[in-house]
Amino acid sequence: MTNDPVTTIEKHFANLEDPRIDRTKLHKLLDVLVIAICAVICGADNWEEVELFGEAKEAWFKTFLELPNGIPSHDTFWRVFARLNPEQFQQSFVSWISSVSEVTQGQVIAIDGKTLRRSHDKALGRGAIDMVSAWATANHLVLGQVKVDDKSNEITAIPELLRVLEVSGCILTMDAMGCQKDIAEAIVDQGADYVLALKENHGRLYEDVVQLFDDLEASDFKAYAYSQDQTVDKNHGRIETRTACVIADHPILMQLRSAPEWKGLQAVVRVHTRRQTGAEVTEKNRYFLSSLASDAKHLLKVVRTHWSIENELHWVLDIAFREDESRIRKDHGPENFAVLRHIAVNLVKQEKSEKASVKGKRLKAGWDEDYLLKILSGLF
Repeated sequence: MTNDPVTTIEKHFANLEDPRIDRTKLHKLLDVLVIAICAVICGADNWEEVELFGEAKEAWFKTFLELPNGIPSHDTFWRVFARLNPEQFQQSFVSWISSVSEVTQGQVIAIDGKTLRRSHDKALGRGAIDMVSAWATANHLVLGQVKVDDKSNEITAIPELLRVLEVSGCILTMDAMGCQKDIAEAIVDQGADYVLALKENHGRLYEDVVQLFDDLEASDFKAYAYSQDQTVDKNHGRIETRTACVIADHPILMQLRSAPEWKGLQAVVRVHTRRQTGAEVTEKNRYFLSSLASDAKHLLKVVRTHWSIENELHWVLDIAFREDESRIRKDHGPENFAVLRHIAVNLVKQEKSEKASVKGKRLKAGWDEDYLLKILSGLF
């Protein structure tokens, strides 16, 4: 086996501090990391399964790992990842992804949170943890992630995530939780653009934006300059029509209450969605703030692209990796296992030779060591 993947792991995860005291270091930290990554790629969902995978593949692992005391026990994996500094682990992850992937100019990076539902610890009075992730929609890669502090929310976690990412020239999209002035400013200061979902919690600005579009309609679309675009999707007996209307008249926007406080604001967007299933029809308006003075066609595409984080990352984590069923709860274990899943998602999604589902690729990697090597080599 080529040493490239292992060498790369060693390089980018070299700054990880081993949380064990010297007399308990029966296994090298690198060996523990590599076995855990391979095991999660191949279907392991807890530390007992990581140990079982290691034991089943011990002869193979010995061709490129030292393993001075054989395969670590599940207790060793548990103790190491429960105590491993999660900030260092995430920084190492970001360092690795930044070195092997190029995020193209104008790419949409969707940022969203996800709750690890069974990571709560009732005995210690701790609720389930939330992870905020950045998803490169064109590259199909997790670029980074950060845990939301127990007594905080995504509003404080998102700036932490932005600080470790290189997003210059990209378009960052977020739901209403990320629609904050400080976050908009941080995005613009990093040379990026934003499209942020605006909801009622921004009372005066939300009311003014809604009124602006209502006035435009009432004037038979003559009151302000605007652009408009529409898409129609038909599948499974449902017809879904999305109509985007964009007002990018800067002097008009600056008259909206609190609008001048939003750094870089260039446009407001209304997306009207009409869903028809048989005789049943539902309609909804959603509103967005954007630093892009783009036309409606482009901004509608950006808004729709945001949801790939749900379909291509969160859904995959729930269905293929059974993340919501994970009962890993001790200390930093849930957060660090989430990073292992993100590593596995990135590697599995970048392997294109096998036309199978993520679950199918994971199964094949567990059966076929050559295919596992191919997956490992995909981003190393």
